[in-house]
Amino acid sequence: MDKLKKVLSGQDTEDRGGLSEVVEAASLSSGTRIKGFIACFAAGILCSLLGTLLLWVPRKGLYLFAVFYTFGNIASLGSTVFLMGPMKQLKRMIEPTRLIATIMVLLCMTLTLCSAFWWHNRGLALIFCILQSLALTWYSLSYIPFARNAVKKCFAVCLS
Repeated sequence: MDKLKKVLSGQDTEDRGGLSEVVEAASLSSGTRIKGFIACFAAGILCSLLGTLLLWVPRKGLYLFAVFYTFGNIASLGSTVFLMGPMKQLKRMIEPTRLIATIMVLLCMTLTLCSAFWWHNRGLALIFCILQSLALTWYSLSYIPFARNAVKKCFAVCLS
C-alpha cells in the first residue's frame, strides 16, 4: 500500500528500468500527435482523391485507382493511431461495438484490390470502393457517442 501511495503522490524515485525509459522517450507530445493525425488524415484524403482521378487513365487506371483509394482509406484509418497509440487503437478496433465494422472495412479493402488486380472488373472495384467508404464511415461513427443511433433513426424516418 505504501508503494501505491508513493507512486500516486509522485514520490517514487526508484529506477523503473530501461523499458519505461524507452516508452517515455518514444512518446509524442499532444501537439505532435495532433499534427501527425492531421497530416496522415490529409494524406489519406489526398490519396483517395488522386485515386479517383486516376481511374480514367487508360489501361492502368483501374489498378492505380484501387491502390490509391485503398491506401488513402488505410492512411485515414491509421491517422487515429497518432491520437490513441497503436495498441489502444488495435484494442478498440476489435471491441464488440465495432468488430463487425472493422471486419467490413478490411474485407471491402481486400475485395477492392482483388477486383482490380485479379478479376479485372472496373464495376466491381467501384462497388467495393463505395462499400469501403460506407464501412469506414460506419466504423468512424462508432467513436462518436450515439452517432450510429442517430443515423439509424434518420434512415428510419426517411424510409417511412
